[in-house]
Amino acid sequence: MRLVLGFASGLLFGLGLILAGMSNPAKVLNFLDVFGTFDPSLAFVMGGAAVTTFIGYRLAWRRKAPFILSDFQIPTRNDVDAPLLTGAALFGIGWGIGGFCPGPAWTALALAAPGTLVFLPAMLAGMAIATILKNRKPALA
Repeated sequence: MRLVLGFASGLLFGLGLILAGMSNPAKVLNFLDVFGTFDPSLAFVMGGAAVTTFIGYRLAWRRKAPFILSDFQIPTRNDVDAPLLTGAALFGIGWGIGGFCPGPAWTALALAAPGTLVFLPAMLAGMAIATILKNRKPALA
């Protein structure tokens, strides 16, 4: 059941990204180009997502447990450290250069969007390098 619900959620999310234009890198780059060909339409997508998330969390917190798990899995860390800030900066730079963030990049692959065949392997390589660097053992001095 968990697999079916996960697939359905992913499919709904992907369709939403496509309908919103998030899998079109030109639309995303135009949204980021405030002093050029600015397209504010993605602000409505983000606003709709924020409202939906707000309502969804309010409904979810009324339950004792989620539908398919025994309890809610809530992150316990709330600190802001250098790896978090570095990762956020790299994510933003990559989004600004490529016009994709990870979710829409996968949907754009299915749509054969230009640049996807370059962006996705580079993104996966970056994720692999980050994992290797995070998990490496410090050298003994």
